[in-house]
Amino acid sequence: MEYGDFALHRRTLMAQLPEGAVAVITAAAECTRSNDTEYRFRQDSDFFYLTGFNEPDAVLVLRPGQQPESVLFVRPKDALMEIWHGRRLGADAAAATLGVTQAYGLDQLERELTPLLSDATVLAYRPGQRAAEDGLIAAQLDTLRGGLRQGLRAPATLQDLRPILHEMRLHKSAAELAVMAEAGQISARAHCRAMRACAPGRFEYQLEAEIQHECAMAGASDMAYGTIVGGGDNACILHYTENRAELKAGDLVLIDAGAELHGYAADITRTFPVDGRFSDEQKALYQIVLDAEVAAIAMLAPGVSIKDANAVALEILVSGLVSLGILQGDISQLIADEAYKPFYMHGLGHWLGLDVHDVGDYQHADRRRPLAPGMVLTIEPGLYIGPDADVEPRWRGIGIRIEDNIVITEQGHRVLTGGVPKTIEAIEQLMAG
Repeated sequence: MEYGDFALHRRTLMAQLPEGAVAVITAAAECTRSNDTEYRFRQDSDFFYLTGFNEPDAVLVLRPGQQPESVLFVRPKDALMEIWHGRRLGADAAAATLGVTQAYGLDQLERELTPLLSDATVLAYRPGQRAAEDGLIAAQLDTLRGGLRQGLRAPATLQDLRPILHEMRLHKSAAELAVMAEAGQISARAHCRAMRACAPGRFEYQLEAEIQHECAMAGASDMAYGTIVGGGDNACILHYTENRAELKAGDLVLIDAGAELHGYAADITRTFPVDGRFSDEQKALYQIVLDAEVAAIAMLAPGVSIKDANAVALEILVSGLVSLGILQGDISQLIADEAYKPFYMHGLGHWLGLDVHDVGDYQHADRRRPLAPGMVLTIEPGLYIGPDADVEPRWRGIGIRIEDNIVITEQGHRVLTGGVPKTIEAIEQLMAG
């Protein structure tokens, strides 16, 4: 993405703010890992969406219809610190590079921010999002409220910026979709590599390493979330991330992994046999999950909801469990009673974007909001038969999830992660090769 894309985001946001409003958004801070070392820096998603700027501690001020209209405070240039910790853009280059109206060093924040906020009728920010942002706003309000003799005036209204900003982030632009498509392609290649590398006697962490190496070599040096590699009944732990166990012949392995590229996430899950061949029981359960995923994806189009797609997926999952004798009873009643919950306990999907569980209002807890072009979501049905489940022993310890990333288009939908196989035949063929 170009800095002009982020400038467009700022303009779109400012156009939706009430008259007389000023918005303040802070960047993420560096986070200590141990003693004097830090975790790799990851920018606050809202701040990145509005700036494309990837340095910590910065502050963005937006003043629609006023001058300067957009102001950015950044870490000042410091030759010694840059020798130790890396280059800084600095205030002099920030305005021209990032397309903001004015830029200052953070050492000027206290002096310059107050007049930028004075006389605003509405102050928009993200209360409770970040302690530093709350502290900055509280300090500025104290200064403004106590500065009447100096001609200062505090805003009468405080507004949460997130409903507007997160609704914008839910609808991806062409530039964002291009990045997400590339992230999906990189992640698909990584999953294929893990399938080829898998064999009995290898360890979960070795498949994780194959995934991460493929992504890093393609320019996605960070994963969008902690990679899940669950062999055998570890696959029944939804967010399993220990990744230390040995992979055994006759087991399935579930991998849930996605690259983060230029801030945007991919999120793919595939389940496949450690030794390259599905058993009859594994085939039966796997095909149920695959049928549910394919049917749910086929429904996706403008006007359809995740709730609608989930109803189709549930019908297939529950019908399949009844056909195998894992559940007994009337299918409609089993669904109404949520009798499937011990085996399928999570939702069908979630929004995807700068965050792997991306922002955006579902409008209802059951996700009945109609889909619209530019929305990106995952579809990820699963079945998890725990090792202690009250079922025939042959089904126990099998966990299966299949997940793809889909963008809603004017015509229907487009799958961004189709580069990794998911049919039984295609998986076995890839692993045999």
